Amino acid sequence: MAKQWEQIKIILNERMRPGIFRVWIKPLQGRIQDGRLALKAPNEFVASWVRERLADQIRAAASSYLSFEPEVVVEAGKKSPESRNNGPLIQSGSRSEMDLPLQPAGPRTKRISWRHTFNDFVVGSCNQLAYAACTSLCRTDFQQENLFLCSGPGLGKTHLVQAMGNELCEQKQQSSINVLYASSEQFANQMVRALKSKDLDSFKKRYRENVDLLLLEDIHFFQGKEKMQEELLSLIKALEENGSKVVFTSSFSPKELKNVDSQLTSYFCSGLLAPIEKPEYDLRLRVLKTKAENFQIDIPDDISHLVASNITQDIRQLESCVRNMAMKAKLLNKKISMDLVQDILQNYTQECTSLNIEKITDYICRTFELTRQNLCSRSRKKQNVLARNAAFYLARQFTELSLKDIGKQFNRKHSTVLKGISNMEREISLDTPTGRQISQIADKAKQI
Repeated sequence: MAKQWEQIKIILNERMRPGIFRVWIKPLQGRIQDGRLALKAPNEFVASWVRERLADQIRAAASSYLSFEPEVVVEAGKKSPESRNNGPLIQSGSRSEMDLPLQPAGPRTKRISWRHTFNDFVVGSCNQLAYAACTSLCRTDFQQENLFLCSGPGLGKTHLVQAMGNELCEQKQQSSINVLYASSEQFANQMVRALKSKDLDSFKKRYRENVDLLLLEDIHFFQGKEKMQEELLSLIKALEENGSKVVFTSSFSPKELKNVDSQLTSYFCSGLLAPIEKPEYDLRLRVLKTKAENFQIDIPDDISHLVASNITQDIRQLESCVRNMAMKAKLLNKKISMDLVQDILQNYTQECTSLNIEKITDYICRTFELTRQNLCSRSRKKQNVLARNAAFYLARQFTELSLKDIGKQFNRKHSTVLKGISNMEREISLDTPTGRQISQIADKAKQI
């Protein structure tokens, strides 16, 4: 049924960059048949690209909408899949969380398509501790009860957590360990639904019974949410009593978190704290080489050095740059040249060592057509709040100022700055219109 594929496309549109969705996903036609998501592409080139590069993302999006994980089959042809006289195999459903009991719980067990492995994680001095901790935990020789991964966006937290799930999934024939994976926002949404339906016991049972390892992302989401913190604290204590372990991730270190229960902060600090720093030059070069091999393209050394010298803050942006090089070169039937790459680099946040808080403030005021007085005022107008949050985000990206010092520049508390940065990172991660706007503002900031 075409309606199911259209709903899956909506999910993909929210998760992918607009250009990738428009070029590769929008032309596809699809239907569910015999447990498969059968897709038809306009030609073999598109079919081959989608099959090799995007099948995992499509499968993950389909799983989040359907009640099972379908096999994704991509073929080229003029005949639309929905023109066949076969009815849909399934009814539409939804799933808001990603969870995987590694021991099957019956025929209705939902599966995750883990996106990352340890094999495709490039290790350097900036992330060596985090990598070692995650791999050790999977080997069961990790001595600490909890693990706290913290870093800026795009530096590998989610990659490592997903790799842990993937590794433990592969071990399921030899191990009885059960893993639960969710973001803090998903945890909170599930709790709210449970409270509204007066079924909190089921929610607690889901997170406590037969859970050996909880992977909980973006823990800073709980700041200022007292009821959520109480439930999380109760959950962690219950898991600790059962001998279970928890892996937390956050864009901020525990000491930077505000409006968080002291006992909860103590738990965050009770295990191993593994920060991931910004990638060093050598690591950036190796990431480029690894991704180029994955995309089966050749990147000349001078171009690799150019990209590694300009994109310094974010591994995710490096990966995206390589992906765009491969796509543009194949679509235009050209070799990867300096001109082609320089054009692509304009879309990414590049090295910027000259920015300070004064320049950032002036730039934001010009961009949003505000005065400094407006920017630092108590106004809650949407435009003013967005401008302040953008200023917080740029200050975090391009200066060494602490969150407290950033707040002083705008007459704001540390917690307000942290919340604003978190909101901007979330918008960018979800690739929303606001997120794209902030990304463009950050990209242009390097020209100041």
